[in-house]
Amino acid sequence: MSTPNKFGKLYLIPTTLGENDPMEVLPISVKYLIEKTTYFIVENEKTARRFIKKICPTKIQQDLRLETLNKHTASEHLSDYLQPCLLGYDVGIISEAGCPGVADPGAEMVALAHQNNIEVVPMVGPSSILLALMASGMNGQSFAFNGYLPIDKAEKKKALKQLERRSSELGQSQIFMETPYRNDKLFKDLITTLQPNTLLTVAADITLAQEFIKTKTVKQWKSSTVDLHKRPTIFVLHSN
Repeated sequence: MSTPNKFGKLYLIPTTLGENDPMEVLPISVKYLIEKTTYFIVENEKTARRFIKKICPTKIQQDLRLETLNKHTASEHLSDYLQPCLLGYDVGIISEAGCPGVADPGAEMVALAHQNNIEVVPMVGPSSILLALMASGMNGQSFAFNGYLPIDKAEKKKALKQLERRSSELGQSQIFMETPYRNDKLFKDLITTLQPNTLLTVAADITLAQEFIKTKTVKQWKSSTVDLHKRPTIFVLHSN
């Protein structure tokens, strides 16, 4: 363990979007940081340890100090997670997939770090949201990420119509996602609810060997077959 400095930093550490080699999609700086860091805030301890071992095989697992941050974490515990920073040690936040704080736990932790004058350092890594937009051919100057849509069919249909209308009025690309096992159901709702000329991008398994990214009109999608079941997928729509 390194000698503490005045104040440690909070590093936002990206991970892979699937079971590929981390060094295929992550910069070497992520490996260097993990090699020298002991304290981590993680969404899932088991998968975080597996990721750390994969990227730094020689790192001694028993030396790691991991705290769990997910939807079940009580907010009053968050300040405790930053104590190593206040003592001079760097702390890393590790997401389950992609970038911490973006459609993922971590934002509340980052806000608390700013309040405590702790430097926050975002690291380069894959974001399925940004990669899907890049590959969509849609408006990258004006776009919005809308997270998950409502589960209720009527509410979902209403939300899709609103996104389509907003896209048309603002010229803005609309990005959203779904729980992987409900992807096929959402896809059917998309092609039956949206206007025939609305553009729709389906981006599944981004950065993986089985990556699938296509942009077509809703009318064109109606004559296509695509299996999205349990495949992490980002959807982008743009209404002309």
